[in-house]
Amino acid sequence: MILPGLELKNPIMPASGCFGFGKEFAPFYDLSELGAIIMKAATGEQRFGNGTPRVAESASGMLNAIGLQNPGVDAIIEHEIPFLREYDVPVIANVAGSTVEEYVEVARKISRFVDALELNISCPNVKEGGVQFGTDPALAKHVTEAVVQVSQVPVYVKLSPNVTDIVQLAKAVEEAGASGLSMINTLTGMRIDPKTRKPIIANQVGGLSGAAIKPVAVRMVYQVYEAVDIPIIGMGGIETIDDVIEFLLAGASAVAIGSANFKNPLVCKEIIEELPQALKRYGFTSVEDVIGGAHLETATTGVLRT
Repeated sequence: MILPGLELKNPIMPASGCFGFGKEFAPFYDLSELGAIIMKAATGEQRFGNGTPRVAESASGMLNAIGLQNPGVDAIIEHEIPFLREYDVPVIANVAGSTVEEYVEVARKISRFVDALELNISCPNVKEGGVQFGTDPALAKHVTEAVVQVSQVPVYVKLSPNVTDIVQLAKAVEEAGASGLSMINTLTGMRIDPKTRKPIIANQVGGLSGAAIKPVAVRMVYQVYEAVDIPIIGMGGIETIDDVIEFLLAGASAVAIGSANFKNPLVCKEIIEELPQALKRYGFTSVEDVIGGAHLETATTGVLRT
C-alpha cells in the first residue's frame, strides 16, 4: 500500500515518542518487518526535557510529560538516522519546535534524510504567549505552510485532540498543503497524590495515552475522514489487532502503536503477524478494503452521520 512518500509493506508502525530511534527495539525483532518507523521528536537544539517524575500510570493508560527530550536535529541526522537506514523500512521524522522558524529549520535539515515528516503541532508557540500551534487553526495553517515550502518530502501533520473542533483544524492544515494527517496526539490530563496533595508529575499536567483514549481517537478519525481528502495515520490506545481494524474502518489508512510498546516490546510484530488472519476473519481481502468501511455501512443503513 502506498501513502504519500511511503511505500508500506503493512499498515503498522510505532508512534513517535514510544519507540525512540529504534535501537532499544532492534534486539527483539527485525525492524524491516514494520510498515514504517516514526522517530522520536527532533528539535533545533538538544533538549533535556522536563523535570522528574515525568510519567504516572492511570486507569487503562499513562500520563507523560517528557518535554521533547532529544539530542537535537544535527545529532539525530549524524547518529540516529544512519542506524534506521540499515533496515528496509520507511522512516518518518517527527518535527517539533517553539517557533515557526525552528520548525522550518528542523524540517529543512532533516527532510533530506527521511521519507516523510510528521509535524508535531502540539507545541507551545513562545511568540504567541505559549498557545499551542495545534489548538489554533490559523497558527496550524501558518506553520504547516512554512514547513511544506521547505520540506523535500511529504508532510503529515499530527493533530492535537485538545481542541473544540478537530475537523476545522484538519481542514486548515489540508488547505496549507499537508500530504496527510496523523491523529490523535495525547489528551491533557493530571493525577494528584492523596498523600502529598500534589500533582504526581513534576510538570503538573501530562499527555494521557493508552487504551483509555481509544474511543476519542476513533471518533475523531471518523469525523476527519469525512471532511478531508488526504490520508490519515490513526493512533491512540491501539493494543490489539481488533483495535487496528477499528481504526481502519473509521478511515485510517495506516496506524501507529504507542504506549503499548512499553508493556510489550513485540506488540507491533505480533499485530503484523495477526493481520492476514484478521482480514480473513472479518471478510476482507486486503487492508484497502477495510479503510473507511464504517462509512460505507453507515451510508447503506441510512443512519445519520454526526
